[in-house]
Amino acid sequence: MTKLASDTAMILAAGLGKRMRPLTASQPKPLVRVAGKALIDHALDRLADAGVGRAVVNVHYLADALEAHVLARKSPQVLVSDERAQLLETGGGMARALPLLPDPFFALNADNIWLDGPKSAFHDLSVRWNPDAMDALLLVVPHARAVNFQGPGDFHMDPLGRLSRRRDGRIAPFIYTGIQLVSHRLMRDAPEGPFSTNILWNRAMEEGRLFGISFTGLWFEVGTPQAIRPTEEALLGG
Repeated sequence: MTKLASDTAMILAAGLGKRMRPLTASQPKPLVRVAGKALIDHALDRLADAGVGRAVVNVHYLADALEAHVLARKSPQVLVSDERAQLLETGGGMARALPLLPDPFFALNADNIWLDGPKSAFHDLSVRWNPDAMDALLLVVPHARAVNFQGPGDFHMDPLGRLSRRRDGRIAPFIYTGIQLVSHRLMRDAPEGPFSTNILWNRAMEEGRLFGISFTGLWFEVGTPQAIRPTEEALLGG
């Protein structure tokens, strides 16, 4: 069995969940239930199933409820990165939590739902990982495997797996799933305060060090209340 590249994942769970309103008026988005389970538990269960032993979860919006929920879990072990004072966005959240994270670490969005292919997403990322060549390895999915997704896509990928942004007026064949494997090198000289991971990805792309791997399973876009029912129908077999 392939050893995972990391035993720790960061789950980005601090966002305001505006697209999921009104369901997020009284609860954080990661606690919205889909197919009988909180969104963040779908992600945490996948981590546990894959053998990832630790998860660092950042909290901001309605932080007390989210913190109590994740700390009640037995597996994986959960540590909380507190952003109550200031929401730091994706890049700032990872930078704040970096002392809790080994090199490399998995990172994923709290609202991710996916069905693995022959191997787990974390296994596939680990097999492909090359720290000498990569600052980050993103799990991307072709449109045919992205359920509920409406949009032109995010990335092009060359034959070696290097990623580039979708060009204006074009459709990009790959969508970012919200799951990645990250080197501390990506986080070097990170800005202070809130910032997007896109800043770090752009630098890695310029250096030829941002790579992708095509996901072999099914990935569900669950960004709005309208996406919940089709997701549940797919997960529960119609």
